[in-house]
Amino acid sequence: MARMIKDAAIVECDAQLLRLSDDGSFAALPASGLVIVPLAQYLAQKSALISRGDFGVWFAPDDEPESLGAEAASLALIAVEFPAFTDGRGFSIGRVLRERFGFVGELRAFGDVFKDTMGYLKRCGFNAFVVNNDKNLEDALLGLNDFPEVYQTGLDQQQPLFRRRA
Repeated sequence: MARMIKDAAIVECDAQLLRLSDDGSFAALPASGLVIVPLAQYLAQKSALISRGDFGVWFAPDDEPESLGAEAASLALIAVEFPAFTDGRGFSIGRVLRERFGFVGELRAFGDVFKDTMGYLKRCGFNAFVVNNDKNLEDALLGLNDFPEVYQTGLDQQQPLFRRRA
């Protein structure tokens, strides 16, 4: 079973990520186990997923958090895809879900996630990370503490440095 980082610890990855097929159709839901479905599938099959339970929703970089809106607060798991290091839209998705829509559950980053991005993801509210298979998970975990002191506010630090020094 694959491993991931959650709440600053290495744990077993407990979910199956479902993707849309090439023709855009939804993947069949397995009978049991935690699944993470694309946002479009959640919006189309909401009542079936809610009655099934044990699911999360994932956002592609071009998905808008507003399409989920206040429903985000009722979910236990939201994952955000980072298809490439150069695509930073997922950082904004994470902040919007936390700050504007009150999401308090597990916020999982997956895709091109590695040590150098971990601290920044944490500042935007992410608390779970599926690291690239070609990267060392233990090394990536160290990235959560690369910057022990920060100047600006973030979801992990509500006051700027000048206020904390006073």
